[in-house]
Amino acid sequence: MLKILLGLQGSVMTRRTILIIGGGVAGSLLAVQLTRLPGGPWPLDVVVVEPRERLGPGTAYTNDRPEWLLNVRSQGLSAFPDQPNHFVEWLHENGIPEGEYGFCPRQTYGRYIESLVQAALENTAINGVRVQWLANRAVAATPTAGGCQMRVILDDGRELNANTVVLALGNFPPSMPVRPDTGYHQHPHFHANPWAPGALRNIAPHESVMLIGTGLTSLDVLMGLRADGHRGPLLAVSRHGRWPVAHTETAVAPYPNYYASEIAGLRTVTEVLRVVRRHVAKGAAEGYNWRAVLDALRPNLGHIWAAWPKPEQQRFMRHLATLWSTLRHRNPPQNAAVLDELRRSGRLQIEKGRIRHIEGRGAQMAVQIRHNHDHRWLQADHVVLCTGPLMDYQQLKDPLIVQLRRAGLLVPDAMRLGIQTSAEGALLDSTGAPSEHLFTLGPSLRPLWFESTAVPELRQQAADLAVVLAQRLAGNHPEQATALRRVP
Repeated sequence: MLKILLGLQGSVMTRRTILIIGGGVAGSLLAVQLTRLPGGPWPLDVVVVEPRERLGPGTAYTNDRPEWLLNVRSQGLSAFPDQPNHFVEWLHENGIPEGEYGFCPRQTYGRYIESLVQAALENTAINGVRVQWLANRAVAATPTAGGCQMRVILDDGRELNANTVVLALGNFPPSMPVRPDTGYHQHPHFHANPWAPGALRNIAPHESVMLIGTGLTSLDVLMGLRADGHRGPLLAVSRHGRWPVAHTETAVAPYPNYYASEIAGLRTVTEVLRVVRRHVAKGAAEGYNWRAVLDALRPNLGHIWAAWPKPEQQRFMRHLATLWSTLRHRNPPQNAAVLDELRRSGRLQIEKGRIRHIEGRGAQMAVQIRHNHDHRWLQADHVVLCTGPLMDYQQLKDPLIVQLRRAGLLVPDAMRLGIQTSAEGALLDSTGAPSEHLFTLGPSLRPLWFESTAVPELRQQAADLAVVLAQRLAGNHPEQATALRRVP
């Protein structure tokens, strides 16, 4: 039956198969976008390989914590670039409030994405595309003997052939802050993955907690501890001690886009920064919020990054990436209010420094930090790692990533941001040649576009990649390729 479904025998030999490895937001949106392709009927099967119990939400939106909020207002989170009100309309249709100030719980957004992919699973699309979900994990992918397909091996031993394989692997848990790992990660009070189910639940209300990091993950942890009734002392450690800037309580007036007129073609960080600062000053004089001045460039951020030569990208990463993250990836007002209250009350203290050593001391954890030339030991009942997801594909131990890396089919980028790819998202092999059968989208494309984790970027990547893949598979169907070329 599986061979028939995948178009491997009999009268269905003309069908093509796209196999998507990963069923979080990026992979699910790609599957849905393939069902919306113009023309047809498409002789195409889309198979999503995802071992989790739910297809769609992924790690970011699968949780039981209503206090974990989206950090973008509902109006900006439609799954479809061409239907900007789709998410808000879905909320209204399902009788779900948009949330205070327009920031919904992340679990609500997970239900939204799940509903879209579920509809694709239940019915063959009007264009003939069929979607199937296999609740397994992919452990290897190799070219077939003829080189015209990829063979994907699942953890249960099954093998699937596909014309195209798309890696939609999302984010990976944080890397250990001190290497080599001396065993501290096995201590019951070291929380290596705050997104894991049940994380933080063994922290007693009176116990002290140390957060490594002061970004959005740390804010999630603070909100989770507060919801659990935690009353103990809190300490946050990071190199710069910066917290994400808060969103305004109401949406700000949009500022005119100034990319094409003043930034397109600039090839240094300094040049771009000079223009942005000038517009921040100009906007302030005209009554615009500085947030709107930065947000005006949102559709063009990837092009700004891509225009910089590698030395300029490295310069940005060294000097501005952390500051940019605090300004660009903002905090809902509700979270900001809790953060302010914790800091004013003295319950939350902040230490600047780099983590040098971590060890267990009985029931507690001890962390050594260095700031300038000063070394200090800090101690707490619990330590929570809040440094954000691991992006270095050279470090990843996932069996599929290791196998592709060793085969020279996947090459991590030099800045440890993701995978080396073509502009279309095709993986570059060890010789620098783009693959005909392996593609990726989502956070793995950070080397190409830098901003590649938020929903507005993911939805556009999914829409663009769906067209690219369909054009490649439409070689024997000129009428379909013509229809796709008409898509803007």
